[in-house]
Amino acid sequence: MTKHPDAPGRQEDLAGIVHRNIHALVEERRRSDAQMSRQQRIAAGITRFTGSMTFVYLHAVLFGGWIIVNLGWIPGVKPFDPFPFVMLAMWASVEAIFLSTFVLISQNRMSELADRRADLDLQVSLLAEHEITRLIHLVDALSRHLGAKQGSDEHLEELKRDVAPEKVLQEMDKAQHEEK
Repeated sequence: MTKHPDAPGRQEDLAGIVHRNIHALVEERRRSDAQMSRQQRIAAGITRFTGSMTFVYLHAVLFGGWIIVNLGWIPGVKPFDPFPFVMLAMWASVEAIFLSTFVLISQNRMSELADRRADLDLQVSLLAEHEITRLIHLVDALSRHLGAKQGSDEHLEELKRDVAPEKVLQEMDKAQHEEK
């Protein structure tokens, strides 16, 4: 099946800046991964494996085998952990403690990365807001200079003001406090 030449998804369909941004983000992810400590790499690897279907199948076989052996269903094999499978419960509990710790380590790292991305998003949004505010000033000045008839926009002067993020945060905190 051949792709139609006008179909979206071709490289030339994307602006050069989009490609640059994609490559910059991929490179940042590589750099971030390279900065992981040995312990973080181990925790990430364990978390990745324990979150796989291979892990589930392995446990189904191991636990199922343990139970079958200890129920005495295999002739000639003496049960070593008879019902109620106290040793199996202990192993599963210890494993759960370690696995939850590895997951928490991985989640802490993901949270740090998410915070960095949120900071980047905020910076880009603030820059875009500032640029748009400047464009509004420019278009308004051009319109006045050219003597273009302007409609009445009660919000124009408000849109010309820069947003102060600290004031927005204070107002959000105030609103949340009043809501409680």
